[in-house]
Amino acid sequence: MPDRHEEERSEEGSIGLPDLGDNIDALTFEQILEMDDDEDEREFSKSIVIGFFEQAEQTFTKMDEALKEKDLAQLSSLGHFLKGSSATLGLTKVKDSCEKIQHYGQKKDEAGTTDVDDDELCLSRIKETLVSVKEEYAEVEKVLKKFYQL
Repeated sequence: MPDRHEEERSEEGSIGLPDLGDNIDALTFEQILEMDDDEDEREFSKSIVIGFFEQAEQTFTKMDEALKEKDLAQLSSLGHFLKGSSATLGLTKVKDSCEKIQHYGQKKDEAGTTDVDDDELCLSRIKETLVSVKEEYAEVEKVLKKFYQL
């Protein structure tokens, strides 16, 4: 019988997670779950996820401030920072959007390969991407809060 997280072990021993949607890479997230000592409590992974929520909220606030100040370098740095922590949890869409913010802040195109010599265009793209990343974050936050019953 599956536990409260609706998980089941396959014959190979991997955890069958509930549907995490296409915003979370199940294999990456499962690696975090494997570090839990107790599969019912999941204290270790839960603490990482809760820490990420706090970090993301603070980073979004800083991004909003940096956008008002038109601080491309700070926006790039914040995008890079949040990209790393979201990648650790397998939050693929959040990671991808943060990478775009990082590139735009470096005055590059979306892929980070071509220089863009227009600060206002880069700021405009960051503003649009920031709206998207906050929506993507809200989606994964909802899924993860449900998973951890927060």
